[in-house]
Amino acid sequence: MEQEKLPNATLILVFGIVSIVTCCCYGVLGLIFGIIAVILANKAKAIYLENPEQYSGYQNVKIGNILAIIGIVLNLLYMIYVIVLFSKLGMDGIMEMNERVLEEYGV
Repeated sequence: MEQEKLPNATLILVFGIVSIVTCCCYGVLGLIFGIIAVILANKAKAIYLENPEQYSGYQNVKIGNILAIIGIVLNLLYMIYVIVLFSKLGMDGIMEMNERVLEEYGV
């Protein structure tokens, strides 16, 4: 009997990686990819556990799920950091900080 590839296994892995890579996009973009990856991974895991010998690619699902969870945590931490930064400094304070950094590095 030939094994089928588990549905969305590669997509879950890609979304898990993207959720980590995009964690500096104010925490929003990576959070979306991470949540989608976790939802898809849970569905794929349920399908796999019903009939494990029928499917291949479960390793991608497990790795993608772990990466998505790490991405969600990183995005939440960065989002909290941005919220605290905006609440403490405000938009004017952040713009001043950016200008000082640009002047310091001569950009």
